[in-house]
Amino acid sequence: MKYLALTPQQQQRQQHPRVALPFVSLVLIAALSACSSTPPTAQMAVSKAAVERADTSAAVDAPVEVAAARQKLSLANAAFANKDFELARRLAEQAEADAALAESQARSVRSARALAEVREGIRQLRDEMSRK
Repeated sequence: MKYLALTPQQQQRQQHPRVALPFVSLVLIAALSACSSTPPTAQMAVSKAAVERADTSAAVDAPVEVAAARQKLSLANAAFANKDFELARRLAEQAEADAALAESQARSVRSARALAEVREGIRQLRDEMSRK
């Protein structure tokens, strides 16, 4: 077997990844922590729009879900005012999800209602046909 001796430059290149890993880790941690300390203004705006949309389209058919979305948006606004941006971001995301759930639930309720009406119409037609 033949062993190759490493030159000093090759040895330095081999050690370089070990030195770079902690540095890269620190940079990533700093970047992630910077993200959590920035105000989530875009998320707040998106969540507010989603809750308002659900409030107008789903309040009658999914009142519980709309109320949950409103409550979480209110808590997100309070956290934002207290500069707890991480909590505000999480609550705003939850409010957006609750608003989407409310809209979906309302669509489901309206579809079930329409299906019941169609079935009732079919039943009435059958009754009329059986009388003749």
